[in-house]
Amino acid sequence: MKTVSIIGAGPSGIEAAYVLAKQGVAVSLFEKSSSPLKNIADKAFLFPNFAAATDIVEQMNRKLLNANITQHLDTDIVGLVHEGEQGWKLTDNRGNSYYSDNVVLATGYTPFDAHRKEELGYGIYNGVVTSLEMEKMIRYNQIVNSMGEKPKRVVFLQCVGSRDEKSGNHYCSKVCCVTAVKQAIEIKKQLPDAEAYIFYMDLRMWGQHFEEMYRQSQQDYGVRYVRGRISEASGTFDGRVQIKAEDTLMGLPLKMTTDLLVLMVGMEASEGTRCLAKAAGICGEYGFAQSTDPHLGDNLTGQQGLYVCGACKRPMSINDVVNDGRAAAFAILES
Repeated sequence: MKTVSIIGAGPSGIEAAYVLAKQGVAVSLFEKSSSPLKNIADKAFLFPNFAAATDIVEQMNRKLLNANITQHLDTDIVGLVHEGEQGWKLTDNRGNSYYSDNVVLATGYTPFDAHRKEELGYGIYNGVVTSLEMEKMIRYNQIVNSMGEKPKRVVFLQCVGSRDEKSGNHYCSKVCCVTAVKQAIEIKKQLPDAEAYIFYMDLRMWGQHFEEMYRQSQQDYGVRYVRGRISEASGTFDGRVQIKAEDTLMGLPLKMTTDLLVLMVGMEASEGTRCLAKAAGICGEYGFAQSTDPHLGDNLTGQQGLYVCGACKRPMSINDVVNDGRAAAFAILES
């Protein structure tokens, strides 16, 4: 049986390893962090059923308890090259080399750096946070403003670093809309008296039960939606944030003060994805890895024995990447 190396121990990489290991394949799983699943470990609840992220992490970690899976944590793969009959050579940041017949690139994504949107005040005003920081506040029940007080008003801004000419990312990051709806509901559960506003370009409730959750946020929790973009955020003397925006449905400019401005940051190709996709000759748009065909060959690449899965290809939800990891494993088993 041929050997397989999987680069990235996120949901897609773990699922691919699990399926292959159950079929008796020897799998080496490489992860640059000290533990798997770093991108979901600090999340609170997952849409659309509000499942606890910790439960998902525990279930996926149990899939790694297989003698056919060898984990290499704190191992950053920085080199990837095919060497003929020897197969694929992987090189880590310490200069160690590993050889494998097949490689699965599952290097995932990185969140958009909100510092790049200076006009929104992230890193300047303490009341401006990212959706990832808000997720941690929700998980640990510590939703507070810059003064350490419970906020009376929270404003969410969609499409930060996505669908944006200035940042250079013209694509939709897919999960931001529903994440804002989910977080607004969670805030209202913890702080029923707080106001929650979501500023959006257009809401993309693309998944099963997402439209219902959007309706529930309005009917049961009083979340308010404003169609428009926020052009500028600035601080106030009392530690709050003032925003300037336009209500494009009303055709009117508006100003609002809020205790917290939450920037819904999108997904970008991770540094590992950019580096290894370029090294292997499969670099696509925006630095993501390129498969041979989005319909019938989405786990295949133009390189023999090299496969791709998960958010290293494009923004995906957790259930997307799990299913894609499984598909990559079956593509290897059928080769």
